[in-house]
Amino acid sequence: MSAPVSYRRGDAGMPRDLVPEYRSTVLRAPQQPRIEIPHTLTETTGPSGCWDRLMGKAAADLTAQHRGEPIGQRIVVSGRVLDEDGRPVPDTVMEIWQANAAGRYIHAKDSWDAPLDPNFTGAGRIVTDADGRYRFTTIRPGAYPWGNHKNAWRPAHIHLSLLGPAFATRLVTQMYFPDDPLIEIDPIANAIPMPYRQRMVSRFDIATTQPNRALGYLFDVVLKGREQTPFEEDGHD
Repeated sequence: MSAPVSYRRGDAGMPRDLVPEYRSTVLRAPQQPRIEIPHTLTETTGPSGCWDRLMGKAAADLTAQHRGEPIGQRIVVSGRVLDEDGRPVPDTVMEIWQANAAGRYIHAKDSWDAPLDPNFTGAGRIVTDADGRYRFTTIRPGAYPWGNHKNAWRPAHIHLSLLGPAFATRLVTQMYFPDDPLIEIDPIANAIPMPYRQRMVSRFDIATTQPNRALGYLFDVVLKGREQTPFEEDGHD
């Protein structure tokens, strides 16, 4: 992220403030026009280049953070972070958080009765290399109920937060999995219109798959421009 990224609400691929089918947006959507506040030097400069000192070492293998192996299908997710011209964006922090294989988050407010996995925290962090590439190993998350409407289930997804040269240059999004039938009936996913919604769906990749260990998926993130990855609304589950 060589410059602050501006995500205009008018962009066709961005989620709307008000999506009546996604019930919490009815209460959360602003009722007055937005006031745009230009970024100053404080917002556009920051800690890029010293992430390890500020945040600790990378945590690229979410399956190796405890004594035992977590339950579930191991997967490898890899891809590139790109700008609007397809150029790689190095030194970008990608934070990862997700539910476990049963669809349960390790969070005090997650009260669903699916089991917790003592060997899976569901959080990691990596930094893109000089070619804008990233790679992490995790467990494929499970779907879970979320109470938006009768029999509402969230598709399997992984949350990604990207930080560039300053904390204001941030993109938060979700990565879905191909051929998941829940995507088509999920109000959160459907807040992104087609065909832009497909930019949030990863691709199975046999070359990324590790024989006898983990399936592989590709997911590129485009920070801005015509091909930009849609961002996640505040409050998305």
